[in-house]
Amino acid sequence: MTPARRGTTNIKVDYLARVEGEGALHIKVKGDRVQDVKFKIFEPPRLYEAFLRGRHFMEVPDITARICGICPIAYQMSAAHALERAMGVTIHPSVRALRRLFYCGEWIESHALHVFMLHAPDFLGYQDVIEMARDHQAAVEMALRLKKIGNDLVALTGGREIHPISATVGGFYRAPTKKELACIAEDLKWALDASISASKLVAGFEFPDFEQDYEFVALSHPDEYPFNEGRLVSNKGLDIDVSEFEDHFVEQHVKYSNALHSQLRARGSYLVGPLARFNLNFDKLPEVARQTARECGLTVPCLNQFKSIIVRSIEMVFACHEALRIIESYEPPPAPRVEVPPRAGVGHAATEAPRGILYHRYSVDAQGLILTARIVPPTAQNQKRMEDDLWRFVPQLLDKTPDEITWRCEQAIRNYDPCISCATHFLKLNLERDT
Repeated sequence: MTPARRGTTNIKVDYLARVEGEGALHIKVKGDRVQDVKFKIFEPPRLYEAFLRGRHFMEVPDITARICGICPIAYQMSAAHALERAMGVTIHPSVRALRRLFYCGEWIESHALHVFMLHAPDFLGYQDVIEMARDHQAAVEMALRLKKIGNDLVALTGGREIHPISATVGGFYRAPTKKELACIAEDLKWALDASISASKLVAGFEFPDFEQDYEFVALSHPDEYPFNEGRLVSNKGLDIDVSEFEDHFVEQHVKYSNALHSQLRARGSYLVGPLARFNLNFDKLPEVARQTARECGLTVPCLNQFKSIIVRSIEMVFACHEALRIIESYEPPPAPRVEVPPRAGVGHAATEAPRGILYHRYSVDAQGLILTARIVPPTAQNQKRMEDDLWRFVPQLLDKTPDEITWRCEQAIRNYDPCISCATHFLKLNLERDT
């Protein structure tokens, strides 16, 4: 197939298969210049914010968990924290530790899925993980076991693997015993070693030369690598309480997409997720994770989003180490949850989903009924940045064939792990060339 650099080239993908909602990609190239890039998401309305109105606040964590089957814990935790702020509730330290353990399980299973099942085939030249497994069976089996251990940890702390049922406002409906947690410790020790091996394996991939001047945004806590709590900070001066989110971030409609583009006011697109967390919180990682990063050749700042696959693996090292630390020191709380009497109020929270910060805001009346809700997921926050990356990346590809351009654009989008379905090999190319 001939290279794309000839006359005017239009790469159009009208419907992206196997994505959550409906999306498309349009790239227009004339000669040596990219004239237009549109990453279109025209997903149907999901209406979660609307149908939360009038529901009792205790229902919210279970309802919002259904937004995502891969990261329901992020939705439960952001909802619980926001509503606890609205109600003026303080949870027991053991419950707080248990919530971090809960999050460890989600990060392990989600990162293992993305690194090996969805993104590694791009770097190794395979169409999918099934094809990859023929030549890399041991790596795929390792990934499957890592994902299972993450799922087991979620089930142990949350009651089941998918859409857990134990987490609630004020804590958990049931807290595991010390003996129950000890049963998974040996698996987590294996997972820690496997995550280190995974990090070194993916560090050996070939990465495009694509360093960008990102504005990284993530939670930052004075003592911890962030999961549930902290201030929102960036590498360009942002440092705010989560309650100020809507003063600094704005979602805008674009005429070609039903998806909102999140931007920092007066500054434009920004990046959330593993690369942002890593760059802003490297010193909060345990030594085993920092040492693994050094052995993988990662330094701070790391400005190449293609290397986020290494960072995700290092975050698995962190999550396994953190889970073992919590289990070793865990003492069950006096009660798994505190009573949360309803009162009128407004609560804001953001937690770190595997893909980045997930913001929730709720206003509640005196009877505990939701008056308004706002949810800003990490994929929505990254959509503008994904499009900006394509604008900058496509000029490097103009001497490639249309098939190669399509594949590389898919890979660039999958750097963000936008969702379980978006991260598969989804682009079907229709090429129109005006010669």
